[in-house]
Amino acid sequence: MQATMATEEPKYEVISSENAFEVRRYAPVLIAETVVEGDMDEASSQGFRRIADFIFGNNQRPDTAQSSKIAMTAPVTVEPMSSKIAMTAPVSIEPAAADTNMQSARTWRIQFVMPSQYTMVTIPKPNNSAVTLRELASKQFVVLRYSGLNTLAKVQDKTREALTWAQQKSFKVIGTPQLSRYDPPWTLPMFRRNEIMVEIASP
Repeated sequence: MQATMATEEPKYEVISSENAFEVRRYAPVLIAETVVEGDMDEASSQGFRRIADFIFGNNQRPDTAQSSKIAMTAPVTVEPMSSKIAMTAPVSIEPAAADTNMQSARTWRIQFVMPSQYTMVTIPKPNNSAVTLRELASKQFVVLRYSGLNTLAKVQDKTREALTWAQQKSFKVIGTPQLSRYDPPWTLPMFRRNEIMVEIASP
């Protein structure tokens, strides 16, 4: 439990809240990401291993030929991508349409937020070309928080709930829904923190 509490999370401001929903404004962040094909569980597992390999030392520091371990952060984010987007340049891929169906998606973007101490200049660079680093500007999200296991059907239901709530509040959805998971796999389902995040345009 102490290790979980010590895990750094991205900084955000809660703009408004209603029951399980929040509107949050996130500060700019640096992320490591990879693109994986398969179903949600396969892609999540493969993407997690690939980026974990990078942060646990398969990298090169900018000031030396040595590698460096990067602290683990939360959450790990999974985002479905349109199959029409070319896979050759994941750093320039734009989000798919906001109505992407989680159950039919076969291509996924897996993201880890990097510790806030790093910039693009100071962070170690991945040795694996399938892992890329990218800066994200400040963004605003509708967030639906829930606990339990993430079956594909449940994730799809929660995604619909988040999109419906955003529509009811007259928010303009501008990004693909993302699933964010905050806890290690050994966490009991009832204690797991999961969030569906839907990017919206600033009012």
